[in-house]
Amino acid sequence: QVQLVESGGGLVQAGGSLRLSCAASGRTFSSYTMSWFRQAPGKEREFVAAISWNGGTTSYADSVKGRFTISRDNAKNTLYLQLNSLKPEDTAVYYCAARTWGGISRDRNSYNNWGQGTQVTVSS
Repeated sequence: QVQLVESGGGLVQAGGSLRLSCAASGRTFSSYTMSWFRQAPGKEREFVAAISWNGGTTSYADSVKGRFTISRDNAKNTLYLQLNSLKPEDTAVYYCAARTWGGISRDRNSYNNWGQGTQVTVSS
């Protein structure tokens, strides 16, 4: 089991930027596939971005491609999500998730460890 704690959310104007962080406990973070998901009010939790254990492979939802960047620092047991050119429709609670087996997946049911989430609100 791995504990995940997100931070970095907040209120930002459209066009602005934020950097989310996800701190992980445990000594095996470097072996996990990691992802970001988000959930807006009244909507299902959706895939945002994923990164392989060594950072060599990434995947993005079409809605964020070119604006968001996922990265990781295995020495610091930390996952990041850089959010640029934010839009009001990016408003949601953002969750990091760890997949302790297997490669990149966009299916939230593939992930067995979740953080508590951090709120991102983009005003127009």
